[in-house]
Amino acid sequence: MKAEQLPLLNSVSAPAAHPDGTRAVVSVTRADFDADAYVGQLWSIPFDPAVPPRRITRGFRDTAPAFSPDGRALAFVRALAEGKPQLYVVEADGGEPQAVTEQKLGVSEFSWAPDSRRIVFSSRVPEEGRYGTVDGVGAGSEDARLITDNQYRHNGLGYTADKPAQLFVVEVPELGAEPPVVPVGRAAKEAGRDAAGLVPKAKQLTFEQADHVAASFNRDGSSIYFVASLHEASDADIASAIYSVPAGGGEPVAVRPHAAPQAVHDVRESRDGEWLFFTAQDLGDDGVDFVARNTALYAMPVGPDEAVMLSDVENEDLSSGRLEPAGNDSVLALNTSRGAVELIEWAADGKKNVLVQRPQVVLGASAAGSIVAVSVSDGSSTGEVGVLDQGGLHLLTDFSAALRAETTIREPMEFTAVGADGYPVHGWVVLPAGAGPHPVLLNIHGGPFSQYTGAFFDEAQVYAEAGYAVLMCNPRGSAGYGQMHGRAIKERMGTVDMADVLTFLDGALQEYPSMDRDAVGVMGGSYGGYLTAWVIGHEHRFRAAIVERGFLDPVSFTGSSDIGWFFGGEYTGASAEQMAAQSPMAVVTSVRTPTLVIHSENDLRCPVEQGQRYFAALKAQGVETALLLFPGEDHELSRSGTPYHRRQRFEQILEWWAKHLPSAANPARETGSSMV
Repeated sequence: MKAEQLPLLNSVSAPAAHPDGTRAVVSVTRADFDADAYVGQLWSIPFDPAVPPRRITRGFRDTAPAFSPDGRALAFVRALAEGKPQLYVVEADGGEPQAVTEQKLGVSEFSWAPDSRRIVFSSRVPEEGRYGTVDGVGAGSEDARLITDNQYRHNGLGYTADKPAQLFVVEVPELGAEPPVVPVGRAAKEAGRDAAGLVPKAKQLTFEQADHVAASFNRDGSSIYFVASLHEASDADIASAIYSVPAGGGEPVAVRPHAAPQAVHDVRESRDGEWLFFTAQDLGDDGVDFVARNTALYAMPVGPDEAVMLSDVENEDLSSGRLEPAGNDSVLALNTSRGAVELIEWAADGKKNVLVQRPQVVLGASAAGSIVAVSVSDGSSTGEVGVLDQGGLHLLTDFSAALRAETTIREPMEFTAVGADGYPVHGWVVLPAGAGPHPVLLNIHGGPFSQYTGAFFDEAQVYAEAGYAVLMCNPRGSAGYGQMHGRAIKERMGTVDMADVLTFLDGALQEYPSMDRDAVGVMGGSYGGYLTAWVIGHEHRFRAAIVERGFLDPVSFTGSSDIGWFFGGEYTGASAEQMAAQSPMAVVTSVRTPTLVIHSENDLRCPVEQGQRYFAALKAQGVETALLLFPGEDHELSRSGTPYHRRQRFEQILEWWAKHLPSAANPARETGSSMV
């Protein structure tokens, strides 16, 4: 795969199974260089393998499909090329989609009522005078902001305190009725309305200055569950709780009072209305000790009662995806496990059934009766849809057919190295074509509490196509291997994690003779940028390095990052001595490795000053370095930045490696780009 082939990567959403169990609908999106955006439509996937999938919408970007409980309607989110995403509904058997919202800042998530006549959705509500609410007042002309809280902005969203996510309920129009006509002239005056009246008016349910998310109706449709941080002193922690609000409007009430600090992620009532399932992460006594805390599944009887933990919180992490009702008293949940994502059904009594296990990476699932539709990815596909039956998972799509036809996919090979302390380091190796010797790229993931998987990874494929052997491992600090594995680097960053990535490198060099042990580079983003910078401050074996969107100085990070008020202190420890002992900026004077620093100008997670200061320090001491800055991008550049910038990023990365670590497929250039 080459950088210019990004449009071949089709991303597949979680499926929406039709209540009659005959089909599912997914959204399939891809990068488009002409639009410099992500485009996509909805596809219907019949469960009869003799009937091929078909595209059923033609919007610019249609996502998040969900059938109404009676199966008559399909709701989804549509974004126009220049507009905000809005909620649309269409007859399940096809027809013209009809907009049911016109929110100023768009719609983010939604859920159907049991009566199939109402939808609850979340939308950010802008403060008057901001975000285009007053004609002629742009962002640069708005009033100054007086900040008094820790939590006032978020990467990818910007300021959040002046546009909290609120809940709304909207009545779904009768889709088979005569379409409304836009009155004009005297008729418009007499009717007292114009084209704006074609969209139903939504009723706002929540009003607190906090985000209200993960909304869903209870079984009889009388109330709505949601997650929010409405407790006193909520700005001093990252805890959240479950609340309920009457569907017709009223005061929210706590369903599970705020006791031991937890961050609740999702909540759903069972189909029989007897149980409430939710996922939550413990946060220690102070409400901010989030480091490597697995997300657990709980169940409690509907009504005031004690919740029971169903999952093994030490070894199971249910932080991926949303809960989906399955049987009368069970839910589907996704478990992060050893470089895979499993699908598990849990009953309220604690019984569990692993439906899809590693090495698959499950993207989402939806149940209709005894039928379960699943979206998965693996080493040769970015996403497919299948159905579960007694024989296991049967795939029904081939959305990666063009990718396989036009590229050579090099599937990752699972590999484990054992360190000097006896600790196993698990990961993958992706080899390029040919006998070698191949230059080697040691890739380090972000997080740090995340994981590489064995699924298709565009970065590994692009680098392997360019002639590099790619190494990816999950060192201590990563997710998927238990909380002890993840918490091993709390207040010890740059210790066993550095040892583990070097163990994996040395083990792979020993195991694979086609690798050139004298031609090795190291690279990583976010925490991976941190560990890359830390490694080259202690090791001088690498030909070159790339430090991308790095967490590079815990001290300045505290005041500049959206999560800086708690993140750095929890990982490194809060004292100045602890931060300095684990800071790449504290060892930058020891760096001798040529280093490309990549950062995005709108990155609020690891702000651009982190990269700029690191670059300046390298420059001042005479280390060969360059700073590649992307305008308009945030922390998610490599995953969801504009297609043009993602391609350009790949091109510049390969140019840097061609200069310092050339390969047969990526030879040194005679002249370099002015950007690097």
